[in-house]
Amino acid sequence: MSELIKADINHQEKIGGDPTDADNIVVEIDAGVHYVVNETQINEDIAALEEELAGSGKKPYLLVRYIKNPNVFIWVLAMLASTSGFLFGIDQSLISGASIYIPTDLHLDASQMSMVVGFTPLGAIFGALMIMPVNEAIGRKYTIIFSALLFTVGAVLEAAAMGFGVLLAGRIILGAALGLMSGTVPAYIAENCAIRWRGGLVTLYQCMVAFGVMCGYVTAAIFNSVKGNWRFMLGSSVVYSTILFFGMLLMPESSRWLMQKGRRLDAFLVWKTIRGFSTRDERNEFFIMERVILYEKDMAKGRWVLMDLFTRPRCRRALFIAVSYQFLGQQMSGINSIEYYQATLMEATGLSPQNAVYSSLIGGGAMFLSTIPVIFLIDRLGRRTMALTFIPGVCVGLFITGFSFLATGLGARLGVYLTGMVLFTAFWSLGVGAGPWVVASEVYPSYLRSYGVSIAALSDWLGTFITTYPFEQMSTAMTSTGVFAGFYCGLTILIGVILLLFMPETKNLSLEAINQVFEMPMREVMKMNMNNLKVTWSNLMHFRFRKVWVRT
Repeated sequence: MSELIKADINHQEKIGGDPTDADNIVVEIDAGVHYVVNETQINEDIAALEEELAGSGKKPYLLVRYIKNPNVFIWVLAMLASTSGFLFGIDQSLISGASIYIPTDLHLDASQMSMVVGFTPLGAIFGALMIMPVNEAIGRKYTIIFSALLFTVGAVLEAAAMGFGVLLAGRIILGAALGLMSGTVPAYIAENCAIRWRGGLVTLYQCMVAFGVMCGYVTAAIFNSVKGNWRFMLGSSVVYSTILFFGMLLMPESSRWLMQKGRRLDAFLVWKTIRGFSTRDERNEFFIMERVILYEKDMAKGRWVLMDLFTRPRCRRALFIAVSYQFLGQQMSGINSIEYYQATLMEATGLSPQNAVYSSLIGGGAMFLSTIPVIFLIDRLGRRTMALTFIPGVCVGLFITGFSFLATGLGARLGVYLTGMVLFTAFWSLGVGAGPWVVASEVYPSYLRSYGVSIAALSDWLGTFITTYPFEQMSTAMTSTGVFAGFYCGLTILIGVILLLFMPETKNLSLEAINQVFEMPMREVMKMNMNNLKVTWSNLMHFRFRKVWVRT
């Protein structure tokens, strides 16, 4: 095995191996701690692991018999795991359509309906709090399987509800499942995929959220004229949770989670299945990953490691960026106010309930279509560049949406609202829809990733709760124009400034290499970003757009 060396700028104290050897590559895994990667030794270790695997009797995963190319397998894994995002999205649009009919059928007042819609995020907050202990106990894979089962129970309860109590219980249970999934799936995908695809594959989660939103509006439209329509709407999601449940049984566990639990041979089998060892980078990354995890486990002994998020500067910086981006950028921009109340907002412009449901398809389609390019752009342009490019468009969309409620006449009001809503949804999807999940899944050290994604999911669902449960009260107090054009727009501008000044770029870096990025003090990151801003502004003023956005 290659060795660790402890080092500073002027001196290196060797623990083993020779960092000056031409066959070695020195990789920094923590401040002052470096890892010497020896190509010859790594090849010998792989051969030894292959021999051990052959003698262990362990068999490849069932799906590998049919999908033998690792490059194809990882896409299948990411798409199947991202079905959990589909469940989140379809629930948003299904409850939006169902909420028009539930109050009449179950005789619920406005306060009770606010609880039916808003308490799903409340349940998700509980689910988010469970991410760390459940992930650590049973792993990423079985957490997703358990969440799919929990979602199915919640969906059955809400579809069969004959009164407010059962309906609310079903919504809360379903929310807990969504909260548990939301932080687990991005980490599961990020820990298993190659550097060059990590951003795009994690983005699949948000893409499936958008696809679910669109499919939910289609489903609501299909059942719109059927007797007991809202029950069919809400119950239809059981089909997709069942697919997720059985599909995940065929998937492997996260290789990094297995390594963290000391299951080195199992981690090797998973890596061989979904990454392969055909390139030097893949071989090196596996052993660097192992060394980093062993080092971090050693550091964590006898300590409450959660406190590292607040006491270690490197972790504190990652926490600040990830939570700010997730809470302010993704949630407090108002996306859930629009998605959960899409049909209600459409009805407020003057449409009938039936036409409001049909018209909601426009927003769902806009979100899905504008999320697809992110899969291909986020690893090319970068997380920070994508966010800063499209946040101004988010603000324009919010401004137009807010002032649409002041228009007179049905045609003008509906036209302005749809224009603003489509612009907002498209720019939101491109700029802040997927990016926060990518960042949250990659900026934390391995030993803190379960804590980090749990906090990210908690931030996400807390923001969802704040922007859904009291939304009608907020609209009454501040007016719809004030909520969208003032409150949400102002918070979106704030996160734009935070990302502009303090967010470093993480594209094209391994999860272990990202540690080095966050070792930089905030003032150095701010200085680097301001220098980059001057260059970018000069390029924009001289119409050198390729230097701003076309990057390798």
